[in-house]
Amino acid sequence: MKRLLVPDPLTRKKVMFYDTPERQAKLKIRCNHDGLKQSEFLRLVVTGYIENNPHIVNFLHECKEKYKFQGKQKRDKILKMTKLGQDKLSDFALDDQDIENIFDILENDV
Repeated sequence: MKRLLVPDPLTRKKVMFYDTPERQAKLKIRCNHDGLKQSEFLRLVVTGYIENNPHIVNFLHECKEKYKFQGKQKRDKILKMTKLGQDKLSDFALDDQDIENIFDILENDV
């Protein structure tokens, strides 16, 4: 079974937040039920957020609306910009490796 890599102790950063004892206990129980450590769960969620996983993006959009984190215009603008960015990527048919190769080429030319 492949596990998430734990960051190198020399370069890793600590991510911390506070919550209620009840929610922390529920998180621990849910993670145990799913066979995950809390740190693995959080790394998975952060990875999904960083990589713009559509499920996480949609969930966050719903939460922003439900908890009034942003106005409707701002939420709609973010969704529109995200969709536009995805369309541009598909227009050029570039994946992450292609983009990295382009930056490597540009770096070598300078």
